Formats: sequence, C-alpha cells, structure tokens
Amino acid sequence: MVYPDVDDALARSFLAGLPAELTGRLRAEGERVDYPAGTTVYRAGDDPLVGGPADTGVQTVEPSSVFRISARILTEAARRDARVAWAIAEELNRRLYEVLEQTAVNAFGSVRQRVAAHLLDLASDRQRPGGRLVARVSQQDLADAAGSVREVVARALRDLRGAGIVSTAADSVVILDPARLYAESGGPAGL
Repeated sequence: MVYPDVDDALARSFLAGLPAELTGRLRAEGERVDYPAGTTVYRAGDDPLVGGPADTGVQTVEPSSVFRISARILTEAARRDARVAWAIAEELNRRLYEVLEQTAVNAFGSVRQRVAAHLLDLASDRQRPGGRLVARVSQQDLADAAGSVREVVARALRDLRGAGIVSTAADSVVILDPARLYAESGGPAGL
C-alpha cells in the first residue's frame, strides 16, 4: 500500500541519504502501524532488537504512526552495504547525544524541566490506549522526585497550568499538551 506520509517520514529519517533504490527495498520490506495514545509498543524483554532485548519499554503518549523495518532486513542491508551501516552508526550517535542531553537535564536541569520530565514518566506509565495522560502524584512526592521543595514545585506547576500545558488537582496532574510538556522537559526537538 502507498502512504505519502511514509515517504515523507523516510525522506526525513536517517535513511534519507541512501540511494532511492536502496530505500525503496527497505520500504518494500517494512510496514506502517498506527497506535492510539497509551499503546505499549515495546515492553522490556520483548523480542530482541538488533543488539538483543532492550531493558526498557516504549509507549505512545499521543496517537502515533510508525513505519517498521524488520531488524533482520535492516541488519542484512547493513552487512551488504556500508552506506546503510554508516547511516545506522550516525543515527545511533545522534540518539546517544540525546540520551546524554536528557541525563544532563535530569542532573542539572531546572526544577521546571525535571518536573515536566517526571510528570510525563508518571502519566505515560499509567496511560491506557485512548486514555488521558494523568500523573497521580502529590506536590510533595513530585518535589521529592525532582530534588526540590514543595513550594518551588508548586510554582513550576502554576506556571505550567498558566501556559495551558497541565491542569492540577490535589493528588493528580492532567497533561493537556504532551508535546509542549515534553519541550519543557528539555527533550530533544522533533521527537
């Protein structure tokens, strides 16, 4: 089946620099999958990825479409063609730097960044397909997790609420705009 958005996504992906016939072969072996918000796409220990099973999970926060290329097909292509292997190496390097940036935010980021990241983690961990993103947490628990005091976290929540990103109740925070909250967390742009 032909999906123009898949072609657009491939043109913006790490495979974009490869010759058209090569990306065409990879595209022919792939499949588009649509997920509603809250869908667990990968659980820790699921079928192995290229380097073995990952000890982490992946869950959609918003409705998402993914184009999946079989790990076997991609591995075979990388073994046959150095251009594919190099594209994968560049993508892994980019992802490594994103992880390092997020680690820096977790260790040295502002309270607002740490609160935003923790809210997304809590809410996505409990989200059900099609459900709202709700972090069931008190301000004190959020302050403890962010390494701050309740009053500073209350101010950060007030600012996020004023920006229309979250709404708050006594024991929960509803995430109204996950993309903006992700941006507030210092997450890499474009994900």
